[in-house]
Amino acid sequence: MRNNNQRRHLACLLSLILATGSQWSMQALALTDDSQHHQHPTSVTTQGEYYCPMHPQERSDKPGRCPICGMFLVKDEAAIPPQSPVSETAGATSTLQPKNQDAPSAAPHQHDHALHQPAAANPLKVQKIVSRADNDTGPGGTIKYVCPMHPQIVSDTPGNCPICGMNLEKVNVEMDSPQQAVQVNVSGQMQQALALKTAKTQRATLWHYVETVGEVGYDESQITHIHSRVNGWIEKLAVKSAGDEIKKGQLLYEIYSPDLVNAQDDYLLAQDTLQRSGNKARYQELLRKAGLRLQLLGMSKTQINQLAKTGKTQYRVPFYATNSGYVKKLDIRDGMYLQPATEILSMVSLDKVWVIADVFENEQRWLAKGQTAEISIPAMGIQGLQGKIDYIYPELDPMTRSLRVRVVLPNNGTRLRPNTLARVSLFGGADRQALVIPQEALIQTGKQNRVIVKTADNQFVARPVEVGMMSRGKAQIIKGLDDDEDVVISGQFLLDSEASLKGSLMRLSQPQEAHHAENHH
Repeated sequence: MRNNNQRRHLACLLSLILATGSQWSMQALALTDDSQHHQHPTSVTTQGEYYCPMHPQERSDKPGRCPICGMFLVKDEAAIPPQSPVSETAGATSTLQPKNQDAPSAAPHQHDHALHQPAAANPLKVQKIVSRADNDTGPGGTIKYVCPMHPQIVSDTPGNCPICGMNLEKVNVEMDSPQQAVQVNVSGQMQQALALKTAKTQRATLWHYVETVGEVGYDESQITHIHSRVNGWIEKLAVKSAGDEIKKGQLLYEIYSPDLVNAQDDYLLAQDTLQRSGNKARYQELLRKAGLRLQLLGMSKTQINQLAKTGKTQYRVPFYATNSGYVKKLDIRDGMYLQPATEILSMVSLDKVWVIADVFENEQRWLAKGQTAEISIPAMGIQGLQGKIDYIYPELDPMTRSLRVRVVLPNNGTRLRPNTLARVSLFGGADRQALVIPQEALIQTGKQNRVIVKTADNQFVARPVEVGMMSRGKAQIIKGLDDDEDVVISGQFLLDSEASLKGSLMRLSQPQEAHHAENHH
């Protein structure tokens, strides 16, 4: 009994201790949360809710401008402390009202402070015309103020960009003459960083030269079409398929034709009549006409002589090849019925071949019949075949806008196969003592050709040029450059863009200069 009472007392004491400890823990946790809640606004206030997008280290607790670049400070959403809905509703009016009252007075102070701060140096700018501290107009020039971030923002007076708030940079635009070349200044260090390279203009001999592609084809003058001159049936066909080689005198086919049989009988009858009449002139003419008829129907003189010698009619008349070549097309088989309109086969000789090359439309002006051509067949390992332009076709291909040129080549041993692609080099006349530059120095825009000329150690000018012939990496300059001038061959596109920007500023200044001149007069 006594032990049971002791156990009950211990259990009550343990329950009391546990309940008291949990209350102490909850109070300590609440005190910790209150401490963190009071510390958070202090850190936000210390760092500032507003920062510069270009210079994040510049922060402020009020709206304004960056003291380095002048850009508008933006609010840091991550730094805004969380608030309860009750406190936000209750303090909305009191929080916003002081800010609206302080903003007009703070903004002018920040604006004036930003205008007196020096702008950050930009190492990537190729052209630095004048410093921002210089407010005087250069000789023959006009001062313009441009936003570094938004070049389309141009002003006649100092100020800030309405888009980003940055300070406008001063640019001196020369206005000596509307036709004056736009000059770009680049320091030696920046030239080395941009890897600018130059080359001198020089006099050289340029050959009219075109490298194009062509295709090997049949010599169409060597194609032969074989037709039967009588109606009949093919009794035997000696040619089996297209592509077979045919030798001169080789049997092509045998035909049975009633017309040929009748013509042979008429010839034999005329021959017998002549012999019985004692070789009278009248019957001699009859025999001659009978033999001519056999020739016109396709029989050879050898076959006619054999017919006269044997006196026997041939019912299966053989026909032989009159020249050598290859079967190009075969349209008949054994037992077929033939008519004069039926093409038995076509054959072509490969002793000569044509190479048809396509030349661009703008290169046709100097092509002429008889000019030298060099043919290479990369697929067959054939190089340096020499030929001449045999024919220039009278019209351009309307789809490819190219002109076809024909070159005839001998084909000893049938090395060249039709329908094989070929590399064709055409050589024309020469332009001697032409002013040339490397072709990579040209800036071709479609409307105008320009080059960048180095006029001094640190000065470059964009100059329009008139281009003549271009051949093998060289371009002929007809107008715009002189001898021994330095043209930029690497990095010229960056300089051209800078010159175009400055030229735009010059065009913007011209109407205003004319307006001031009219008011003065």
